[in-house]
Amino acid sequence: MLWNMRNPTDKGSKIESSNVPQAEISSSAPFDGPNDDERDDRAALDEASIALPSHVAGSGTLDRLVDTARDYAKASTAENTNKAYAADWKHFTRWCRMKGTEPLPPSHEMMGLYLADLASGSGNSPALSVNTIDRRLSGLAWNCSQRGFALDRRNRHIATVLAGIKRKHARPPVQKEAILAEDILAMVATLPYDLRGMRDRAILLLGYAGGLRRSEIVCLDVHKDDTPDSGGWIEVFEDGALLTLNGKTGWREVEIGRGSSDQTCPVHALEQWLHFAKIDFGPIFVGTSRDGKRASETRLNDKHIARLIKRAVLDAGIRSELPVKERLALFSGHSLRAGLASSAAVDERYVQKQLGHASAEMTRRYQRRRDRFRVNLTKAAGL
Repeated sequence: MLWNMRNPTDKGSKIESSNVPQAEISSSAPFDGPNDDERDDRAALDEASIALPSHVAGSGTLDRLVDTARDYAKASTAENTNKAYAADWKHFTRWCRMKGTEPLPPSHEMMGLYLADLASGSGNSPALSVNTIDRRLSGLAWNCSQRGFALDRRNRHIATVLAGIKRKHARPPVQKEAILAEDILAMVATLPYDLRGMRDRAILLLGYAGGLRRSEIVCLDVHKDDTPDSGGWIEVFEDGALLTLNGKTGWREVEIGRGSSDQTCPVHALEQWLHFAKIDFGPIFVGTSRDGKRASETRLNDKHIARLIKRAVLDAGIRSELPVKERLALFSGHSLRAGLASSAAVDERYVQKQLGHASAEMTRRYQRRRDRFRVNLTKAAGL
C-alpha cells in the first residue's frame, strides 16, 4: 500500500460600465479578509518565521531588528503572492479539520490524498486544473517552511500522485487573446475625454506599447522613491519615455517611443493625464471622483486594468461574433503583452527585452500570430 492510514499525522472595485455583468468581469475571485483564527495563525507565522534565538536575551534594539527583518521577509514575495499563499493554507487547514487530522507537522501521505481530492473534485467543489494544483502545492510548501517544517515534493506519496494527475488531466495551456494594433485603437476610441478617460487611455496605450504587466502599470510613480510602495518611475524625454521597473524578473528599463500621431501616442496620452490631473508627485495612476473630473491620491489596484480591458473590448465590439461571456473570458491584462509580442514586426530579441523575458522561448509563447513555418526542416532534410 502507498499509504498507511492508521495515523498519518505521526509523520514528520466596482466596474465602471453597467452593460458588463459584475460576476463575469472580475478577473479573479475576491479574497476574503482574515477571521480571528486566521489572524492568530498569521501572528503565529510571523513569530515562527523571524524571531530571536531562545538563548539570546531580548533588548529594545534587537526587538526592533526582529520587526525590521519581518518586514523584509514579508516583502520577499509580492502582495498577491502572499494573499494566494494565505488562501492556500486556509483551504488546506480547513480540509484537514474536515478529515480529522492536523496540518502540522506535514504528512506526505495526507498531502497526496489532498492533491487527489483537488484533482477529482468533491461535493460542490469542482476539480482544479493541473496548473492550479501545482501552484497550490508550491504555496503549501512555502507555508510549511515558514513554520519550520519541510515538505518534500519529491516524496513518493506526493510525486507519484502529482505525476499521475498531470498524465491524466493535463491540457494544453489556454492562452488569452492578443489585443492587436487595430484593437487597441478601437478600444481607446471608445473612451470619453474627461479626466477618467484620459487616465484609462494612457493606461491602455502605455501598457500596450511597453508590454507591461498589470502590476507594473499601477506601481509607477512620477519620480524615484516618491512612495514606499513604488515599483518604478518614469522619465519623459523628447523622443519618448523611459520606465525603470522593479518587476517579477528584477529591475529593468523599458523604452517607449513616441507614436506617429498624438491620438495614438502613449507618451502624449501620459503627458495629458499628468497635466490635467495635476499629478507631479507620487503614484501616476490614481482613482478619480465619481464625476470623473478630479484625481484622488489613491493608487489604482491592478484589478482595474483587467476590468478596463474587458469593458473596452466589449465597447469596441472586438470579437463581436462571440457571446459576451466568451469574449470576457478571452481577454485579460496579459492581452496587452501578447498584443505587443504579436504585432511588433521587429527582431525577436527586442520584443524579449521589452517584455523582460529571460528566454526567447517564453517570448514566443506570447506571439499569437507568427510565421510558424519560416524554417522548413522537412525541405532542409531533402524531402
